Amino acid sequence: MPTLRRRRTAALLASAVSVCLVAAAAPAEPLGVGDRLYPYLGNPGYDVASYDLSLTYPGTNDRPLQAVTTIDAWTTADLERLNLDFAHGTVRSVEVDGRPAGFTSAGEDLVVTPEHPLAERSRIRITVRHTSDPVYREDQQGGWVRTSDGLAMANQADAAHLVFPCNDHPSDKAMFTFRITAPNGYTAVANGLPAGAERVGRDTTWTYRTQHPMATELAQVSIGRSAVVHRAGPHGLPLRDVVPAADRTALEPWLAKTPDQIAWMESKVGRYPFETYGVLMAQASTGFELETQTLSLFEKHLFTEPAYPRWYIESIMVHELSHQWFGNSVTPRSWSDVWLNEGHATWYEALYAEETADRPLADRMKAAYGASDRWREAGGPPARPKPPAPGQKIGIFRPNIYDGAALVLYALRQEIGTPAFERLQRIWVQEHRDTIATTSDFVRLAAAVSGRDLRGFFQAWLYGETTPPMPGHPDWKPQPPTRTAPPRARR
Repeated sequence: MPTLRRRRTAALLASAVSVCLVAAAAPAEPLGVGDRLYPYLGNPGYDVASYDLSLTYPGTNDRPLQAVTTIDAWTTADLERLNLDFAHGTVRSVEVDGRPAGFTSAGEDLVVTPEHPLAERSRIRITVRHTSDPVYREDQQGGWVRTSDGLAMANQADAAHLVFPCNDHPSDKAMFTFRITAPNGYTAVANGLPAGAERVGRDTTWTYRTQHPMATELAQVSIGRSAVVHRAGPHGLPLRDVVPAADRTALEPWLAKTPDQIAWMESKVGRYPFETYGVLMAQASTGFELETQTLSLFEKHLFTEPAYPRWYIESIMVHELSHQWFGNSVTPRSWSDVWLNEGHATWYEALYAEETADRPLADRMKAAYGASDRWREAGGPPARPKPPAPGQKIGIFRPNIYDGAALVLYALRQEIGTPAFERLQRIWVQEHRDTIATTSDFVRLAAAVSGRDLRGFFQAWLYGETTPPMPGHPDWKPQPPTRTAPPRARR
């Protein structure tokens, strides 16, 4: 569930990426794909097909990992040089199609100049040898998470490029291969399915491959003294959970809930969209949970803290699970579309609590309606969130895109009726599986499924400064703020 790049001063540039300077006709500059919330995120001119990420863990999480990132891509324009997002580590060398290439830094970009210009529609391979440093400055958010026994990843929204060079925007999904070398005694797990583990001397190299494309912000690598717990899910789906080895027995009752939760989600929106699923319970203090693809990240503390009710913990598990359909399989084209992720995940979180724990959905939505005007004023309407404050890149994850966006879905169900709404949900994840989609795509599909012109409805609910009247509930009114404990962050 679980961050706008700016041009830096010369002093900041010197500390961001170590580079070899190259002569160029014009100075290198940071680029972007024009995202309204993160204008320097992503890069134009190429489309990544796959990443091959090799990481060597030194046996301690306060020293850099040695890394090689290989990117296969197609050019979408003639390029004399290209930009990668990378802002934390030492670059040792860069090759393009096996030939040495020049490189320098600009903002949070690694700017690569190949030996020869690249023609449009060319297949290219970029190989970057670098370090991946799990220790960050105080103003850097996300990337590696240091656990009590190793590392995990939390790259949402724009922190994958603090870990490895990439095109760090959800609009450019790609296939991934991970090769993780760690001292014997550690276990490494990543997105996708295992493709072998080779022990050589004191180290073991673990390989994982995805079978579906993935956004960089959803990458996950866990390295620790972990147990991997296997079981079968619905229709034989292979499930694997990663937990601290010493806590395996104590955490098993929570792990055992996943098959039924997947079956419940499948009853709502159709078959699970990926090759595997599981939860990663990390011994770390993050303050959030995160829907990393096929392996959702949770703090172990969530499951051991007695203050959290059982129904609440289960609903948070379903929140991250539902993201596998909404956000991971169907990925937003821009970060302004993130309400499609979080609104749907919050919707199924709340619906699950209603159906399994007698927590009425209407009560939660009425409370959200009461707060919605305040949320819109503070964070913007659901489909046009305000940019994050300087130094708070994950600040877009505000209540307006969680319960505020779920409130939009509740209003839509009220407007078009439950049968049409449920058809819309199923068709949405089927038609856009493994692709990117926009708010406009959702609006068009809702109109087609319901047979109604819903442009006025969505304009008011998604972009209005104030919350429209709730269909079927004319008595619902905005409410003054009340003091309540803040909910646990989930992304």
